Amino acid sequence: LMPNLVQTLENNPAIIHGGPFANIAHGCNSVIATKTSLQLSDYVITEAGFGADLGAEKFIDIKCRKADLTPNAVVLVATIRALKMHGGVAKGDLSNENIEAVKSGMSNLKRHVSNIKKFGLPVVIAINHFVADTENEIQALQDECQNIGVEAIPCHHWSKGGAGATELAAKVVELAKKPEAFKFLYEDDISLFDKITTIAKEIYDADEVIADSKIHGQLKQFEDNGYGKF
Repeated sequence: LMPNLVQTLENNPAIIHGGPFANIAHGCNSVIATKTSLQLSDYVITEAGFGADLGAEKFIDIKCRKADLTPNAVVLVATIRALKMHGGVAKGDLSNENIEAVKSGMSNLKRHVSNIKKFGLPVVIAINHFVADTENEIQALQDECQNIGVEAIPCHHWSKGGAGATELAAKVVELAKKPEAFKFLYEDDISLFDKITTIAKEIYDADEVIADSKIHGQLKQFEDNGYGKF
């Protein structure tokens, strides 16, 4: 159960603790790692899996709920390359400037921002800078983010280390001081099927959830056995 304490190239502590499939199973590291970190530092950053659907939703609705943790802010990491791919650009052409593809690919990022805001948390976009990114593309992304009320900050930590992400760090500190408005996506006491429906509709934009009688019976059995609040 001992958390694995490692360090960055700049001697910042990092606690790696969880099974080999932690990111896939519930999207984040262990409760032990987070609570240990909170006792040792002023700010703790959790890498919560993949995206603001699979990763963040599970981190908040499962881990934070069960461990009585209250996150203060969220950093969404985006790349120009990924946005252009979402905008229809082939992988081999991602190094070419394409403003329209950046704008088109924003629909994906907007959805992640929308998901985070459902939890009442402030959010900032970290633009993980690649050498092929152009100033025009970065500006286009920042303009698109500004239109939805979110700041996007270029981060050059790959080339400059910690010094390349100080603007982002300052923004995280600012957001963390905002009045608390955190909330879970669903309450403990609704049915398991209603929890499934809520996640599917609110996070994945489903119109409805359909299940046959066998599934409904299984969920009722879980509830009868005392697992309804899971």
